[in-house]
Amino acid sequence: MSSRLAMLRFLERVRQTDLERTRRWIAAEEQREQERRCGAEARPPQPERLLEMGLNRAAPPNMVHVGGCHMAGKRSRGIGRSDALCWLAEGIPACTHCRPDSGLGYLEG
Repeated sequence: MSSRLAMLRFLERVRQTDLERTRRWIAAEEQREQERRCGAEARPPQPERLLEMGLNRAAPPNMVHVGGCHMAGKRSRGIGRSDALCWLAEGIPACTHCRPDSGLGYLEG
């Protein structure tokens, strides 16, 4: 066998190995994408409004937010429309970024 033919056979094996590795990467990425889609579909819906809690159990809530507000802290929990109106009426401030009071039609006073 000529050395040129041997080099071409070697190149063929290298390319075949590269192709098989690339196909494994594609299969793994397809699996991850499928898992992301399933995770997104299984995720519970985002609450319409959030109540940001105080630093401890005795502290009153800090603020009312619209669900998904980027300013809501980690100590937030989902609340319903009537609860949001009650908290606003009790003097808990509305977030100045997402303005949940406007969406609820709440006018102070």
